[in-house]
Amino acid sequence: MTTELHDYDVIIVGYGPVGVTAANLLGGMGVRVAVIERDASIYPRARAISTDEETIRIWQGIGLAERLKEDMLAGLPIDFVDTRGRSFLSLAPAPRGNGHPPQLFIYQPAMEQVLRDGVDRYPNVEILLGHDCELVEQDSDSVTVTARDLTDDTLRTLRGAYLIAADGGSSSIRTGLGVGFDGRTYHDRWVVIDTKVKRGWDTVDRLRFHCDPARPAVDCPTPLDHHRWEFPVLPGEDEQDLLSHDYIWRLLRRYGRTTDEVEILRAVVYSHHVRFAAQWRVGRIFLAGDAAHAMPPWIGEGMSSGVRDAGNLCWKLAAVLRGELPDDVLDSYEVERKPHVREMTAQAVRFGRIITERRPGLTSVRNAAFRVLMRVPAFRAYMQEAGWFPDTSYRKGLLDPTGGNRAVGKQLPQPWVQTDGGDHVRLDDVLAGRWALLHTGPARPWPAWAARGISCLQVTPAGSAPAPGTIVDDEDVLIPWMRQHHATVLALRPDVVVYAAATGEADLPRPPFGSAPQTPVGDQTLPPAATTTP
Repeated sequence: MTTELHDYDVIIVGYGPVGVTAANLLGGMGVRVAVIERDASIYPRARAISTDEETIRIWQGIGLAERLKEDMLAGLPIDFVDTRGRSFLSLAPAPRGNGHPPQLFIYQPAMEQVLRDGVDRYPNVEILLGHDCELVEQDSDSVTVTARDLTDDTLRTLRGAYLIAADGGSSSIRTGLGVGFDGRTYHDRWVVIDTKVKRGWDTVDRLRFHCDPARPAVDCPTPLDHHRWEFPVLPGEDEQDLLSHDYIWRLLRRYGRTTDEVEILRAVVYSHHVRFAAQWRVGRIFLAGDAAHAMPPWIGEGMSSGVRDAGNLCWKLAAVLRGELPDDVLDSYEVERKPHVREMTAQAVRFGRIITERRPGLTSVRNAAFRVLMRVPAFRAYMQEAGWFPDTSYRKGLLDPTGGNRAVGKQLPQPWVQTDGGDHVRLDDVLAGRWALLHTGPARPWPAWAARGISCLQVTPAGSAPAPGTIVDDEDVLIPWMRQHHATVLALRPDVVVYAAATGEADLPRPPFGSAPQTPVGDQTLPPAATTTP
């Protein structure tokens, strides 16, 4: 039985971390959203176990960062240890400028609950749990979805201007579109063991990669009294045997854990993948998160990469729906995100090789080489300061077409600043997810930007008195960054990526959007999207 047609601006399929982030972002922008999720409740297994400062920065934009961090562990070091438990590579990641701890360990079910509670703030977002997405069709104007309510077997038809497929690595939407998912699956399978901590122990103070050629292992503290272990399935072992409590305790006792300390919650066997969807946009449908890419877990960036997808795509969708940007701007989503995900995946693969090397001779060379290299100050700084980590920086996409300035395409750091009212806040809380101009020195007229309601703020040095139209660079971050990039004025996108920059008397290019002024984030008065009118 099919019910009546329901109209929305954006339909999201999948309500994991990527889908729920997109629902929060779009909900706060006043976009009419429907979310379709097959499961009736949050998936109980903790799949991801860490996130990073840039992801928290995105969640800051939806007003949930501080609440989320309450349930996370920050500041724990990472050790790569040999067969005897001796460290050969130790990292204590340094902040990279996003205003939050560089790495945080999470308990995914609790994190998702906070994000779902956040969506409840928005009456313009409808959540359909326990609904299976059975059919997706699109034409030049809209996407139509038929969803089945799994409780009573009724059908519901939804129509939206756009659809975000955040339905995981086995995405039925990607398959239905005929989009390839190229790459490879690793031969080794891994058993993941989640436990509840009953009594702590003295070596629970860090993430340890036990790089033992006989059987590598991941030993990771997670918040809210949980702990994660991961072990490869060795040749000749039966996967079902590994999932038995008797076998799990054989693995855990090797690292000194007993029934007095932990309770086994669940165990599952899974494979590592390196895969990329051949295209991330098909007409009005966008693939995001695991539906678009899969990477091994070694640097903990699979989930975070999906959240970055949502952070890149959602403000563009909202701007197109408002008529501020043309539809072809949405092509920049894949252009910008795919190279970054490829770089992140390549780093995950490299770290995986360090951890999982099984040839004893090579592991001995590896251990000795890293111990020597970590005594070299430049190498130690490169590792500790995450010089290997691919920061968000775009070479192509929705950027100043004239190019030229080295700041273009880079994400601006986020220091604490002082507003003209004397408030001490993070930079993004001042910018509030809108286009903005930041400049040093005297103000100049940028009429093409002012005519479209773009705010212009002067950055003044630390110690300056707050004044109207200024922000004080309390941490002495913004002015040196602009000086380093030879820019006296920056045009910032809503995701705090530099769209354009100029120095001295040089002028900025015209803004990329049409005559419609930008609508503030959180405005709930968006006009109906023309493509969704019945």
